Amino acid sequence: MSDHALRLLREQPHLAELAAFPFNFDLTRADHGEAVRLASGGPLEAVAGDDTGGTYFVCGDGSMLYADSEGSAGIIGNSVDEALEVLVGLPGWHDYLGLAPADGEEKIRAAVAETEEEIREYHGIDDERTELRAGLGLPERSPVELIGLLHAALLRTEPDFLLLNAEEGGAHDLLDRHPRPPLWEAVLARGRTDLTLLREGSAWDEVAGDRARRALALRAAQFDRREGDLPLLRHLLRHEAEASMTDELRLAAVLVGLHGCAEDLPLLYEVRETDFDTWCGLGGMPEPDADPAELRSWARGLDDSLFGTDPADEPLFTWTDPADEPLFTWTGLAREQGLVELARAALIRRLDDIDFRAYCDARDGKAMERRDASQLSSLVHEFEQLGDTFQALRAQRLYVPLQTGAWDRVSALLRLARLEREEGRFGAAIRTLASLRDTLAEPDAGADVGGGSGSGSGSDKSLGHWQRTNLGAYIVEEHYAVARTAATDTALADEVRAVTVAAGELLARLSGTARANVERHLAGTTDTHTDTGANPDAGVSAEPTPPQPSAG
Repeated sequence: MSDHALRLLREQPHLAELAAFPFNFDLTRADHGEAVRLASGGPLEAVAGDDTGGTYFVCGDGSMLYADSEGSAGIIGNSVDEALEVLVGLPGWHDYLGLAPADGEEKIRAAVAETEEEIREYHGIDDERTELRAGLGLPERSPVELIGLLHAALLRTEPDFLLLNAEEGGAHDLLDRHPRPPLWEAVLARGRTDLTLLREGSAWDEVAGDRARRALALRAAQFDRREGDLPLLRHLLRHEAEASMTDELRLAAVLVGLHGCAEDLPLLYEVRETDFDTWCGLGGMPEPDADPAELRSWARGLDDSLFGTDPADEPLFTWTDPADEPLFTWTGLAREQGLVELARAALIRRLDDIDFRAYCDARDGKAMERRDASQLSSLVHEFEQLGDTFQALRAQRLYVPLQTGAWDRVSALLRLARLEREEGRFGAAIRTLASLRDTLAEPDAGADVGGGSGSGSGSDKSLGHWQRTNLGAYIVEEHYAVARTAATDTALADEVRAVTVAAGELLARLSGTARANVERHLAGTTDTHTDTGANPDAGVSAEPTPPQPSAG
């Protein structure tokens, strides 16, 4: 990727003046006015700006990203030189963001001619364009060629060059509105290739032995069903059973069962009996001596409720709202095959949607919708799987206020404190732990009586035995972890002492077994890290946890 033209502009003031006017690429306007960064964490350098408040950035691979002052951004060239070809050759390029080569030469030339005639009413561009092209060594291309370069560059923006507000974490809109392939199409590409190999009789063990490839091949088979696939489906089913209970294991069993062959009943029964999780997950499966019609009926029922044949409208059991597409199926599969930025971009867009709705609700004096809670919890988990604590923290902050039962609020606050600690936001983590202790002291404060995990009588008893549970152990450990890591910030010395005292008091309140386990754990580690968000009743061995009401 070449930045030859940029070096010339920096070295030759006359050329820089021409670029600034009339082509609006001004090296003196490189201050964007707000901190931004790429979601991928890649390098980003502001090099120029324009008179509308927009900024030109050079990315790590040399691509040029343009961000306007209205919160939109897009790649406009695969290199600085290519971007300058577009800017000089199409001085009205902002008006052509909706054009594509498919629009045809006549429409493209007419649009460019109309815009340039309007520009010429105010100042010249023709002689200036010729001089700047010669000075920078840029080739002369037709408007049709330049629109093709711009269009191709814009389509590369997402996922690798998704621009974020560095402080709040929200993503910029796309600069253009050209349609993109759906997420599932990019994720399924390799699965379709592997399914073809399997049908040709090759790579059976290679595909079946690789967890990510096997899952994608099964998803591809879900949406492209053929009569001759039964042998390869049996093969994939046997291997998927080794991973215990997964959505893909259930899918493989369904795809095999749909063929309605009596000889598959013993295999399916064997898979169901793999372990307790598979026995539960494949419940209702016909017994080995059942009628094949019964097998087919069982498979059809699950297929209709959980899978289907349209990847854009897969009726996954995890959703209760028909408007929710199976985002997390595809982001999870994307992550497993290394398409990290594809998964991250889709998850950030979903989080931005929820965040915007929350903003609108707050502006209108309304509470957030409870249906967002399950999505936010999944978003936190998926971002943590990607190693993106910053975005996980954004999602958890929105999740906390949706918890109405005391047990759920404490669990959510505990996870929030951990994420804040991991992001180095020690003051925030200390304040969150203070809110957590307030809830332990007054479980009914802030509860939605009868609507959360309380007793329904106005008294929330869900935290009645927290001292004997793993949740209690996690609370104590997180207090000590925050105190230890925040001790590096001398400005928080008083707060750290308060957290340390609180940790000791909470430790003393734990039951004997729980307290001994925490003390042993703290003595044996220098950096406590517990996953408190997914299941606060698992991990640390304490006394038996009393049954808790559903989290809703």
